Amino acid sequence: MAEARDVRTLELTRLAPWLRDHVPGANGDITAQKFAGGQSNPTYLLSVDGEPRFVLRRKPDGVLLPSAHAVEREYRVTAALSGSAVPVAKPLALCEDASVVGTPFFVMDYARGRNFWDARLPELSTGERGAVYDEMNRVLAALHAIDPVDVGLSDYGRPGNYFARQTARWTKQYRATETGRIEAMERLIAWLPASDPGLEACRIVHGDFRNDNMIFAPDTPRVVAVLDWELSTLGHPLADLAQHVMAWRVPAEGYRGLSDADLPALGIPKEADYVRQYGQRSGAGVIHPAHWRYALAFAMFRNAGIRQGVYKRAISGNASSEAGALHGARAGEIAGLAWRIASGEDDARL
Repeated sequence: MAEARDVRTLELTRLAPWLRDHVPGANGDITAQKFAGGQSNPTYLLSVDGEPRFVLRRKPDGVLLPSAHAVEREYRVTAALSGSAVPVAKPLALCEDASVVGTPFFVMDYARGRNFWDARLPELSTGERGAVYDEMNRVLAALHAIDPVDVGLSDYGRPGNYFARQTARWTKQYRATETGRIEAMERLIAWLPASDPGLEACRIVHGDFRNDNMIFAPDTPRVVAVLDWELSTLGHPLADLAQHVMAWRVPAEGYRGLSDADLPALGIPKEADYVRQYGQRSGAGVIHPAHWRYALAFAMFRNAGIRQGVYKRAISGNASSEAGALHGARAGEIAGLAWRIASGEDDARL
């Protein structure tokens, strides 16, 4: 995984003996270092005798919303996908006993490689950038090609009616963390159910598929591990694609996006080309512009809801990073962008 850049305390008194009992190779002096960034489940690099060996991912402290921060589900989905066409960091052990480190957690292998935080990939050449985007496109199509039944995930979520159920869920989550009226969210809460196109495909969806949630091989544009499966479930693959392609709609400042970048000069495909490539790879074919508009608006609505939740936890003192407080304003910005897409002010670009 990426270099750990932020040291935080993780209680090792009970963790070290638990690791020795449950994780092969965990004998020795255990040290923990928190990975910088991320607003949801705190994640730590565990070293044994000074050598990076494992990664621990736990729930945050404090009162949590029902079904949120489900590290148990992350453990299950990565165990199911281990060895499949979708690369994951091998899960090693799950602990549901909150007394060990304060919350439930799981441990996985440390995936060595490169982690790209900026979607513009400034550290790479033009040709390398195109290859990285092609690889991300390939891996997402590979994920959506997996039949949940074949990997034991037929009950990982409810089949069918995905957009309607998720709109209801994120409306509820948003209401539970609302700190002030966001007019665009109110419009989306009404528009999304009324405009649901009734798409019924059901596949494993990652929920937050983006460049900084992947580890690439040290010297090739190959994904060695897709990380952060907290939002994964069974759902419509178009929602997953739209969440991923949000990067093309937001700027670099504050979002690490691509909307203000010269894509041809960078060697990064335009949105329409990237979506078309996914359609060819996945078998989805040509995506209807109205369906794409709906999926994008939904993805941004959900993202705004997530950001609002991070902001609420920040002002309650439970966010896993100080940057959580910045998400309040951005929830409104993303909601506004979603409404411009939903209302047709910003075109579907297909």
